[in-house]
Amino acid sequence: MENTFIVYDQTKECIIIDPGCYSIEEKEELLSFININQLKPTLLINTHCHIDHIFGNNFVNKKWNTRLVINKLELEILKSAHVVAQSYGFNNYEPSPQPSKYIIEGDIITFGKSELKVLFTPGHAPGHISLYSKKDEFIISGDVLFMNSIGRTDLPGGDYETIIKTIKNKLLTLPKQTKVYCGHGPETTIDNEKNNNPFLRN
Repeated sequence: MENTFIVYDQTKECIIIDPGCYSIEEKEELLSFININQLKPTLLINTHCHIDHIFGNNFVNKKWNTRLVINKLELEILKSAHVVAQSYGFNNYEPSPQPSKYIIEGDIITFGKSELKVLFTPGHAPGHISLYSKKDEFIISGDVLFMNSIGRTDLPGGDYETIIKTIKNKLLTLPKQTKVYCGHGPETTIDNEKNNNPFLRN
């Protein structure tokens, strides 16, 4: 129940964000979408490196030779993924490739004729990033902000005060019509979260 995002434009170049595909069926679903739409993956990005967001890193890297980029603060979580996978019973976890580049606040991710701005959004994970398109009015928020909820902060590197500060200072300052594509569950908008999210009322 994790959301993988494929962002593309008229050039057919695309980036793959948080591939959570673990089973053969999930991998085939991702492959089928890319083939049907004749897309050309150029980059693999993890908003953060919790196991459910990196299951498909190995598959995507080998299938399309896409390099991986993350925030450097997520490296230790990435390195420990095999231990976490085993503890949850995911014995067929395929180790992620190592990142080829680290991204930080303000970096611009480019593909085709499009670009996404990197926002540093810690709280759920220490090196969590979100990807914002001002032109197309959306943000891929990973596990920071959900519809009427927020990311959990009880995992290693999580911090409640940090995630609330992140949301209020980095996300709620975006235009109210901005669509929020979350790491789990349905999409929402900045306006909806300002008005209805019980965690953000104070």
